[in-house]
Amino acid sequence: MTAPLSGVRVLSLTHYLQGPSCVQYLADLGADVIKVERIGGAYERHWSGAKAYLDDQSVFFLMAGRNQRSVEIDLSTPEGSDALWKLIESADVLVENFRAGTLDRRGYSYEEVKKRNPRIVYCSLTGYGSTGPAKSKPGQDLLIQSLSGLAMLTGRAEDPPMPVGTAIVDQHAATLGALGILAALLQRNATGEGVKVDSNLLSAALNLQLEPLNYHLNGAKLWDRSASGVGSRFHQAPYGTYQTSDGWLTMSLSDGATLAKAFEDEKFASWTRDDQFDHREEVNSRVVEHMKTKTTAQWQEIFEGHGVWYAAVREYDEVLADPQVAANQSVIEYDDPEVGRVRVLAHPVQYDGKVPGLTRRPPAPGEHTGEVLRELGYSDGDLESLRANNSIGPDRNSVRFDRASSAPASSYSRKKA
Repeated sequence: MTAPLSGVRVLSLTHYLQGPSCVQYLADLGADVIKVERIGGAYERHWSGAKAYLDDQSVFFLMAGRNQRSVEIDLSTPEGSDALWKLIESADVLVENFRAGTLDRRGYSYEEVKKRNPRIVYCSLTGYGSTGPAKSKPGQDLLIQSLSGLAMLTGRAEDPPMPVGTAIVDQHAATLGALGILAALLQRNATGEGVKVDSNLLSAALNLQLEPLNYHLNGAKLWDRSASGVGSRFHQAPYGTYQTSDGWLTMSLSDGATLAKAFEDEKFASWTRDDQFDHREEVNSRVVEHMKTKTTAQWQEIFEGHGVWYAAVREYDEVLADPQVAANQSVIEYDDPEVGRVRVLAHPVQYDGKVPGLTRRPPAPGEHTGEVLRELGYSDGDLESLRANNSIGPDRNSVRFDRASSAPASSYSRKKA
């Protein structure tokens, strides 16, 4: 596949997950993503959930750091600020996910940036939006799940509010940000003028609730969370995960006639589709009792024969062993000379039957500082001066990946960073 964003330079002033995940989509598609980091490296290099590290490298960084270059700049120095302005002038896109107003206060607002580069697409990824009364509050996935109503959709009646057990809002906001950037680039290419793009966690969380929230907006009744385990507040029964005699199985949206045959229980045939909504607790409770009488394997065989929609409930090892996951090319594997074998989720879309691959391993902090600044016209002497006053990071001498040969180019250890 020809990289569709080849020739597009993206300046990444991002950290945590929302921003890095957004720019990785663009990097996978061939954009030259330059990650601007504080000297010593961005936050996500030094933290990981589950205490997940390979050697000393954070898996949290590895999962959203590929196909990018890294420069270390101290923006508090005049020389560092000047280097950033030169990068801005060379860029097609700037992506930032600081708290709203942070870059404005530092002199890098969209208004100031577009004076220097009128064609730039400037994308702000925030918690709540760039305007409004909550714009300065800390935005974080778990907090937004509560504030947006998302945590009140899941779980049973007796359960506390149940947030989703992954950073689903961060990831969706990142995807929407990338979508907005691509749309803005098309507009910029047509008009010659730059565009300001905003994506935020709160709007992303509402968008994730497209179905139930739109029902609510238009006066439809949402049921309370189910006592018997209906898996949403707006579907008819059965819809959820059910305990069998030896495990769990998920069922979805079968009509009464089908259920009557599968369970050998004519009571189900007496319930209409409206009954499956209006009496969903009664319907679901009857399903619950039937499901306990047979093993998961027995129900799977029965459901297969009667056309019932069902799915096994899996742990990750079972998911990764699924041949469909392999067919979808959902995991990238590569050997890193410092940390060994790395496995991360791939770009989630195929193009002409292929998933964009690895062109650059996640970089060491500041690995490409000299390389990028030389492209902007800095001489070796200039770089020495910048290093001498700590405006940029030290000479890492660590270009570790040769795109042409896909082989390590040096043995730089990220421990030295």
